[in-house]
Amino acid sequence: MTWMPRIALKTLGTALALIAAPLAAEADDAFLPETAPADLGAAEVGALAFRGGVEIFPDKADIGGISSLEWHGDSLFAITDDGRWMELSLDEVQGRLTDVAGVRLGPLRDPKGAMLDGKARGDAEALTRLPSGEWLVAFEQEHRIWRFADLEGPASGVYPQAAALLPAGASNEGIETLAAYPGGVLACGEWTDPARPNCLRIGADGAATPFALPAPEGIAASGGVPTDATCKTDGTCYVLFRSYRADEGSRTAIVALAPDNGVTPLAVLAPPLKLDNFEGLAVREEEGATALYMIADDNLQNCERSQKPGCQRTLLYKFALPGPPAAAPAADPVLTARPGVRPFPEAASVTVVLETELGPVTIALETGRAPITAGNFLRYVDEKRFDGTTFYRAMDLEGTRKPSGLVQGGTRGDPKRIRPKIAHEPTSATGLTHTHGALSMAMAAPGDADGDFFIMIEDQTGFDADPAASDPAWAAGYAAFGYVTGGMDIVARILAAPRDPEAGDGVMKGQMLEPEVKIISARRAAP
Repeated sequence: MTWMPRIALKTLGTALALIAAPLAAEADDAFLPETAPADLGAAEVGALAFRGGVEIFPDKADIGGISSLEWHGDSLFAITDDGRWMELSLDEVQGRLTDVAGVRLGPLRDPKGAMLDGKARGDAEALTRLPSGEWLVAFEQEHRIWRFADLEGPASGVYPQAAALLPAGASNEGIETLAAYPGGVLACGEWTDPARPNCLRIGADGAATPFALPAPEGIAASGGVPTDATCKTDGTCYVLFRSYRADEGSRTAIVALAPDNGVTPLAVLAPPLKLDNFEGLAVREEEGATALYMIADDNLQNCERSQKPGCQRTLLYKFALPGPPAAAPAADPVLTARPGVRPFPEAASVTVVLETELGPVTIALETGRAPITAGNFLRYVDEKRFDGTTFYRAMDLEGTRKPSGLVQGGTRGDPKRIRPKIAHEPTSATGLTHTHGALSMAMAAPGDADGDFFIMIEDQTGFDADPAASDPAWAAGYAAFGYVTGGMDIVARILAAPRDPEAGDGVMKGQMLEPEVKIISARRAAP
């Protein structure tokens, strides 16, 4: 049962733009690329929340062919399949990617300091930075992994620990992913075959443990293979899969790989979303937030403004990973435990006790002031339709006292429990109001309430009817029909109960209790 309360949003502070300064703007080799905003076409994909995108156009250098990404310092570093390194400085506003503020790039060099001439020598496909500060770059065609003390300098040696993956690959089927973390390196080849391990976990001692990493559902049937990876400091890695078929275009998937190699699919991106041949993935860890950046390899065929048919783009996207569940406000035993106050104590009422697994909640139903709504609730009670249901939702709201919010419970649309919908009794007719402890009916629109209800924690009179409102729904408001006269401490505990950050649709996402709080029984109180 979906609904959105009308709540006045207050400004919590001045929003500051978090904008990275252009990297080495005074250097001869730094420049500002031509860009345009790029929208994915969805606010969320799987467990990932879209946080902005940029399309990069050709400039004085051919930007394209990007094969791998790594976040370091305040920039994204990349390598290209024509033997170059690249550094991108980003503009972000309130955590959302808005632009590429600067680009610096140069040639990768062999151990003698010479540039890598030709596609075969320069086909760089994987990049990572070791905790020591050294860089690793894997090359395709001429399969090898080189070490670099600095990407701008010559290669300083080889990295043989992933050699087990090198001989198995054909010229265009080598190591596509390198990702380092404290204590280890993840390396994966560009194939998926249960009989032929495609990945290695390489420990600090150099010992390599092979394992097979399958493509997740949604891309496996399209020939999905690993194409980049990135790791957090705790050893959790994220692996990017890509595929291309002429009949469906590009597909992309991201999985989380736990330190014990347990796999959790996070997202599959497929048409009609706006995507190309994504080959680069980087993780950025900040206090309280983790972001993934994903970039497309356009094979050096950037689209121009004319959007020529069949051309590709360099697309850079940012996604937010789900964080830990937000801590619900702790209940104040003095404030929240106080009972609700009936505005008309002399009016007729019936007392009902909801026995929950956390304790009893006693409610005075306003049968005199709201006979339709209170009578409907009593029928659910007398027919034991609430027995075994739950409080399943908790929502924080603004208020002068904290915590403030509501908890919601009831039949949740169960066809075996719900009764016919009832007529709407607005507070403008009943005289009741949504103050602390008020019991009210959940609904999608006036006149369609049945067996779901919510309880207010602190005053939330914005739920009352507002006859002057232009929106008919808000002119009618919600139908308050009772007050909690005992057990508000239980209600406050429900508000503070754990919530699943991913459960719930639309405005209710992150408000679903996990676990839900069971309503054992609902009975009229003895006279």
